[in-house]
Amino acid sequence: MKAIATLAVLSLLIGHAYSQNRNKPSNQKKTMDQKEHYTFQPRDKVTRQKVTFKNRYGISLVGDLYLPKNQEGKSLAAIAISGPFGAVKEQSSGLYAQNMAERGFAALAFDPSYTGESGGEPRNVASPDINTEDFSAAVDFLGLQNNIDRERIGIIGICGFAGMALNATAIDKRVKAVATTSMYNMSRVMANGYFDALTPEQRAQTLEKLGQQRWKDAAQGAYAPSSNNLPEQLKGNEPQFVVDYFNYYKTERGFHPRSINSNGAWTATNPLSFMNMPLLTYIHEISPRPVLIIAGENAHSRYFSEDAYKAAAEPKELVIIPNAVHVDLYDRLNIIPFDKLETFFKDNLKSESPTKGTTGQTGK
Repeated sequence: MKAIATLAVLSLLIGHAYSQNRNKPSNQKKTMDQKEHYTFQPRDKVTRQKVTFKNRYGISLVGDLYLPKNQEGKSLAAIAISGPFGAVKEQSSGLYAQNMAERGFAALAFDPSYTGESGGEPRNVASPDINTEDFSAAVDFLGLQNNIDRERIGIIGICGFAGMALNATAIDKRVKAVATTSMYNMSRVMANGYFDALTPEQRAQTLEKLGQQRWKDAAQGAYAPSSNNLPEQLKGNEPQFVVDYFNYYKTERGFHPRSINSNGAWTATNPLSFMNMPLLTYIHEISPRPVLIIAGENAHSRYFSEDAYKAAAEPKELVIIPNAVHVDLYDRLNIIPFDKLETFFKDNLKSESPTKGTTGQTGK
């Protein structure tokens, strides 16, 4: 089973074999209003405003800024939020932002470069460098707002953008605290496979295929999409984590037309930069700023969070949510520990004591 799961993860993340039906959405998908469709309901105590800002590569990013109502004249702590990998701001990151705004924070959920409503060509590309920069660009934007205290800015990274969030915090000392949920280390899994099961020979074969694909793309003057995608229908023999992804991205629960995981595919050569650029090399340099890492007890990705926790320096905390799987932390309001996130950021986004944090491991 572990070998089957390894191949399934590699298929999804590196891109070898799933449905080609990404451009054939169901009738329910066709009728959705792409601009206004959110996978969660708005809250009366929160406002949402569409905003744009640029990263230092000149790419225009689009986000939703959530603010608590009746906070005029106050200087707010702020949180930049992105993820999961292949998702858009109308999905998990927006849900997180809205809930954190309801708890008194300014919260910015944004689409990363080359995805969603954000700019960048070609589409459906990710980069450990550029997506790390996207978080710092969000910090740029937040720090220029009159109602935000630029000395009280934190980050939340979800799933694959948890690694980019930690990477951004390591290099950007303006970030005073960082939290991750359902972390995936995208450079590690693309370079080494699930549970580091990719052999040197398999890695070499993958790189050879990707190199050949570059010539094909150059000859065609366009970037081919990967055949990698979630299936349009489950056959019943998929690993449980694939079923979990399907039940979020491919159903009314979490589907969004702009989400790559819902209705598209990464480019075929997308893994290249991740396979050669480790994300968490300097995670220890986040210290003395605090790190909060949250994972589900039964998440297939749990080992990424545990290993990141080991690599991080104090102050740090690992929270394991009993019985939760990876996607439970995308949208399950009764499972996502928002009380913990609120306490963590309120304790650590203080002007007078920005590095105060908790230490240790909690949960099961």
